[in-house]
This record gives sequence, structure tokens and C-alpha cells, in this order.
Amino acid sequence: MNRPRPFRILKRWLPRGLFWRSLIIIVTPVVLLQCFVSYAFFVRHYDIMTARMARGVAADVAFLVNLEESKPVGAERTQLLDMAARNLQYQISLIPNESLSKPYRHAAPYLSGPLNATFRSTLGETRPFSTRIEDDHAEVRVEVKDGVLRVLLPIKRLEVSNADVFVLWMVISSLVLLAVAILFLRGQVRPIERLAQAAESFGKGRPVSDFKPYGAAEVRRAAQAFITMRERIERYVQQRTEMLAGVSHDIKTPLTRMKLELAMMPEADSKAMKDDIAEMEHMLDEYLDFARGETGEDAQPSDLSDIVHDAALSASKARGAGPERLTVDAVSGVVLTIRRQAIKRCTTNLIDNALKHGKHVEVSLKQNERWVEIVVDDDGPGIPKSRHEEAFRPFHRLDEGRNLQTGGSGLGLAIARDVARSHGGDLLLSESPKRGLRATIRLPV
Repeated sequence: MNRPRPFRILKRWLPRGLFWRSLIIIVTPVVLLQCFVSYAFFVRHYDIMTARMARGVAADVAFLVNLEESKPVGAERTQLLDMAARNLQYQISLIPNESLSKPYRHAAPYLSGPLNATFRSTLGETRPFSTRIEDDHAEVRVEVKDGVLRVLLPIKRLEVSNADVFVLWMVISSLVLLAVAILFLRGQVRPIERLAQAAESFGKGRPVSDFKPYGAAEVRRAAQAFITMRERIERYVQQRTEMLAGVSHDIKTPLTRMKLELAMMPEADSKAMKDDIAEMEHMLDEYLDFARGETGEDAQPSDLSDIVHDAALSASKARGAGPERLTVDAVSGVVLTIRRQAIKRCTTNLIDNALKHGKHVEVSLKQNERWVEIVVDDDGPGIPKSRHEEAFRPFHRLDEGRNLQTGGSGLGLAIARDVARSHGGDLLLSESPKRGLRATIRLPV
């Protein structure tokens, strides 16, 4: 029974780039901690300050009630209430011969509790009162012996006024933290991105001449290791090419002398030997092409449609095949940075093999978001699926069924796959819809 893995499900929603993942790792805990601390501090600060201000207002109202009930009606009480209103900035009035009806209404609950506690402690009993909010003022009505005392006070006397400033500073500090994290992370991730781009370009056979190690010590070591690896590979390929080129040159010298000697012999006696020498020269050229691999040509932007048409024309001329045997469907405008002659040689080889073993060949050029594919289909005998990889082995010929290297050195498919892989792609074999063999050159976009 497979257990659910929440982290695997979460990975589907996470960004794939190193920069954004690093940013989430750094910013998320800090922001969560800041939000938690800010919320706890804000709530505690707001509650404490509100309760303290409400107790102060309740004490003021209790003082006014005591003043009203301790002084008889007259000019002195009126003068004292007016003085209190000016000093407290309240609007105080007495509604004579009135009483509060039950139930008492409390629209400001944060004020009713302190009022009730203050009245109980200062007046000795719970005094009937009501509260309500009116625009930017709070109204308190208290029942006294002569009627109802009405007190209208500014709402700012009951609420913390700097709460919005606190929230604003919290948001600003979070944005500053995010900006600093982005600035520093971008500088740390950029060398890794450039290293990945350089490795990808090298894998596609494109030049990486302006790449230099920089960044953190670990990144610089990885970049230097990449440069060392690239130089060793290029040096190895160059040495292999030079060695086989020298061998080829040395062997072609006596072959040339043999061709001159055979030219002076009668045609009937020398024809078989001339054919053998021509085949040996062809084999030497194939060896050199296989050894050359990725060297000998610079990558440049090329239209693959032109390359496919040129390869089809070359293969059809070599095989004497007309348009009834070879069909080409290649959309124009597919431009990639490739080694033009290498791709052409690879495509020509596949089309030539298809014409050799099939009566009709179809060549198509396709493109999607990730790949460009050159597909060669034929109606020949094909190759069993179990022997597809065997067909790519250098200097190897298939003994039964279809043999793509008949009459050759056994390097045709090996060279073609080497060219495709040197561009970051691959050469794939499969069954064709025409019941023959399908060869697909896949190149990354």
C-alpha cells in the first residue's frame, strides 16, 4: 500500500528554479516569524492600551457622576461640570427626570466592562448605564438621582491611534527584507545559472569561449572543473582526429601509387583491384569522419529545411532515385545553431540507407516546444527492435535481416548518432508506419 507523500505533492507547486527556491527557503521562515511576533505584540499592545484608556474614561465618568450627585442643583454644579467638560474635552449634559429602561444597550463592549467595574468600586453598586458609538464619538448615558447624565467623548480617547503606523512599518520592513534577499540571492545564483548554460551549450556542440569562473568558492571550483573537463575532452578529440588523419594520410600515399600502377595495367586485369582500392579509400574517409566527431566545423544558425532538402538531393543523386521514390516534407523557418555539414552528412547517410533498402522513402521535419526532429521512414525490411542498439555499435554489421552497413565499414549509424549527440540530441530507431525502419534525428531547441 502506497502511503501519501505530502512533500511530493507540494513539489508540484514549488518553482523549479534555484533562485526562487532559495528565496522561498530564506524569506518564508523570516516572514512567518515576523508575522507571528507582530501579531502577538500588536494584539497584546492593542488590548492593553484599549483597556487602559477605557479605564481612564470610566474613571472620568465616575467622577462626573459623583460630582453631579454630591452637589445640589445650582450655579456651582453647573460651573464645575462646564469646567470638567473643557478640561476633559467632553460634551456633558443632564437630562432631568429621565431614567434608563432595561435592557441597557451597549454598542461599545470594550467600554462597558471598565465602566461597570469602576462604578462598582467607586459608587458601591452597579449603576444603570448604556453606551453607543456615534460617528467619531462615543456616548455614555448614566442614570443619576436627578435624571440621566449624558457624556459625549471623542472616539480617539478609547482607541489606539498608531495601530495603522505599526502595520505600515511592519509591511515596509518585510518589503525591505525581500528586496535585500532578492539582491543578494541574484548575485549568488547568477554564477550557477551561467555554469548551467555553459554546460548545456557545450553539450549541444556550441562554443563556450567567454565563460569564466566567478561567484562563491564552491561555484568557482565547479566552474574550474567544468573548464578543465572541457579542455581535456577537446584535447582528446583533437589528438584522436590528428592521429587518424595521419594514419589516413600515410595509408593513402601507397594507395595512390597503387592506383597509378593499376592505371597502366590492362582494364580487365585491374578492375577488381581498382574497386578494392576505392572501397578502402571510402573506409578511410569514414574512419576519419568518425574520429573527427565534434571538431572541424563551428556551429552557426542554420535553416534545417535547407539542410534536409540538400541531403535528400545528394542521396537521391547518389542512388539515382527519382521523386516517385523520395518524398520530402520539411517546414521552413526552423533555425538552430548547429554544425551544418555534420547534420547534412548525418541526414544524407540515413536517407541513403533508406533508399538502399526501401522502394519508397519519406523525409519529414517536425518541431515542438522541446525538440526538432528529422524523421526518415522507409518500407524496407527494417531492423528487429531487440537489435536497435546493436546497429549503433562502431565497426559492427548485422548478420541477418536488414544491414544498414552493407558494403561499408560499419560506421554509418555510429557516425550519425555521434553527430546527433554532439548537438545535445540523439538518433533513435523505431518501426515505421510504412512497415520498414524509422530513423529520427532529435535535436534540442
